[in-house]
Amino acid sequence: MNRHQRKYLSSSVLASTAFGALLLCNPSPGLAVPLLGSDLASFAVLGSSTVTNTGATTLTGNLGVWSSGGANAITGQTTITINGDPALTTGAVFVHAGDALAQSAQGQLTTAITNLGLMGTGTTLVNPDLSGVTLVPGVYTVHAGTSNLTATLPLTLDGGGNANAAWVFQMDSTLITSPGSKVNVINTGSGAGVFWDVRSTATIDTTTSFQGNILALTSINLLTGATIGCGRALANTATVTMDTNTIGSGCGAETGGVGSNAFSGGLTVPVGGGTPTFLPFASVGGGSATAPEPTSLLLIGTGLVGLVFAVRRRKPSAGGHAVDELPV
Repeated sequence: MNRHQRKYLSSSVLASTAFGALLLCNPSPGLAVPLLGSDLASFAVLGSSTVTNTGATTLTGNLGVWSSGGANAITGQTTITINGDPALTTGAVFVHAGDALAQSAQGQLTTAITNLGLMGTGTTLVNPDLSGVTLVPGVYTVHAGTSNLTATLPLTLDGGGNANAAWVFQMDSTLITSPGSKVNVINTGSGAGVFWDVRSTATIDTTTSFQGNILALTSINLLTGATIGCGRALANTATVTMDTNTIGSGCGAETGGVGSNAFSGGLTVPVGGGTPTFLPFASVGGGSATAPEPTSLLLIGTGLVGLVFAVRRRKPSAGGHAVDELPV
């Protein structure tokens, strides 16, 4: 191998190594998707078989029901005020009873529940009553109890300044709150997520001020005056029952200000499903760098290869002029 060939080989190795290093960078966001699919994320309330309402209820987001063998009925709809989320709905249709969008959302709900289960038990909280507790982002298992939230003190979810903070509650049976109980979410931002993975029934008692997405395997009962400030009520195999409730209207500027954001961030799943992962830390009010998309990596790598060859294949001639050095 002569001198020219050795230089050419050296350039090739250098370029290949640099491009390979780019491909080993942090995974691109293009390789993962949000935990809640876009159809599911458009709903404030989604039931299976039936959804019933009594009294003046207000929703920010779609209202829907779908079951292959159910009535797909929504009762008491005339007293529901729906502030739909135009960013994620088709046209101005915010009620979906037994249609394709509701069916797709139910399928995405099943997938989301399955994916949350893959995250494991996390930290087990011995006392099922979470009142007066402050929790940092993470995965928590909560056992069944008389009440998971009493009115004595609120449950506080403290994001610690992370705009992408996420909390997952693996409720191994029911989710039950007491009248007047409260959940507070603090020190986080528009990328946050709160997910209540309920293995059976959720009952949110009167005047409870709740936060986050309830993904219940069976039914959800929202008693008189209960609110979900920022979040959703999503029932997979049974009914959602409402009585003078407000859902999703408490998503302020810190959560994007629209129903579709509704504390649904913080986690992504691989394309095709799998164990969700937490998003990287992003300062509240600041932002964080994200990995380039795969196409960006390709363009960067290609440019680097060209630059390496341009530098390595040109050398000064005897007369001081640059000439191409070609492999021989």
